[in-house]
Order: sequence, then structure tokens, then C-alpha cells
Amino acid sequence: MKTITRQKPQEEVMGYLAKCHKVYLIGCGTCATLCHTGGKSEVLEMKEKLKAAGKEVSGWMIIPTACDELTKYALQEEAQRIKAADCVLAMTCAIGVQMISLHLKDAKPVYPALNTLFIGMEESPGHFTEVCLQCGSCVLGRTAAVCPLVRCSKSLLNGPCGGSSEGKCEVSPDIPCAWQLIYERLKEMGRLEELEEIEPTKDWSVSVSGGPRKIDIEAECTSLS
Repeated sequence: MKTITRQKPQEEVMGYLAKCHKVYLIGCGTCATLCHTGGKSEVLEMKEKLKAAGKEVSGWMIIPTACDELTKYALQEEAQRIKAADCVLAMTCAIGVQMISLHLKDAKPVYPALNTLFIGMEESPGHFTEVCLQCGSCVLGRTAAVCPLVRCSKSLLNGPCGGSSEGKCEVSPDIPCAWQLIYERLKEMGRLEELEEIEPTKDWSVSVSGGPRKIDIEAECTSLS
């Protein structure tokens, strides 16, 4: 599973940096490298673009995994170069941007150079498909491990709409109908009768709609014991 990102338009990035003369660049050695959005080559390319735009790059680094706690130690090692910069440009996912900002000793802006698109599964080398919405209330148990919230263009929870045709979504002939996939998998497993069960209205309060989600793992384990 990888966090899939895409580089922001250069005009948007330069808009963030309008008041910054010196910039420190940070890339990620995991997901952003795999997506070719924030690995070493992309960071060096961004460095040249910034220099061409009259910016000074005080330094750069590729953090192995920018979204984990080890980020703070990487920042400590580069503290002097980061301190010399007016801001940090993070070529990481949104979690990496927040982790970098959290652990910076100096109060200075951390700007994102990437848009975070989705959590994806690699279907073939370099090709990813969104598979999870992180809704907080998983229905995969009754949908043969095919998420209808993501795979269905209308996020339908109780069967296909009237627009599907020959196993394809009405949105595009290149998109398989999620509920056709669910039907075929359930049929193969001899579980078609489960389609008669009605999934109740989605409880979106456990998703991001209810605000930032938090969990206490120790408390969760205690409640299960």
C-alpha cells in the first residue's frame, strides 16, 4: 500500500514561495520516490527550477519515510541548513508535510509541493488503484473484499445502479462495475444469498466528517481483553 501523490503546478508552488528567498527542500524515499514525485531526481530537478527562479536552496535531503517519527532525527541532522532557510518545501505526502512541521525546531512555514491523491494498491509495477477511503466503518466482509465506496463511482452500498451495462460503469467503459465484481466473487464463493442483506445508512461520524480521528491503541487493547 502506498500514498499516491502528484506534483502541484509549478505556479502554485512558486506562489507559496513568493516571500521566501532561501528554501530548504525535503523529499521522501518511500511513496513519493515510487510515484516519481519527490524522490532524489525530482528534488534535484526542483532545486534547479528554484535556482532559475532566483531562489537560493540552503540544502536538501531525502528522508527515508517522511511520515514516521524518525523524521525528527533527520531534521536535527540538517538543523543548521534548515535554520538558514526562510521556509521548507516538502515533496512528500500530506502526512509528511505535517510531520516535518511538527518536528521543526524553528517556527517557519512548511509548504507542500505535492497533492496527496489516495492510498493505492499496486496492480502492476508503477500502476496504482485506489482501494480504501479510510471511512472508519469497513464493509469488506459482506462485499467480497471489494470496497463499493471506492470502486463504485456512486459509492452505492446495496447493489448497482441502473447505469451499469455489461459489467461496466456508466462513467467509462474502462471502469468495471464494482457491484458486478462483488456479485461474481460472491457467486464463486457460494455466498450470493448475502446480497439480500441490506446495508444500513453509512455512519459517516466515524469518518473524517466527524473531525480529525484519534485512537488510543492501549485503550483499544484493554477494551478487547
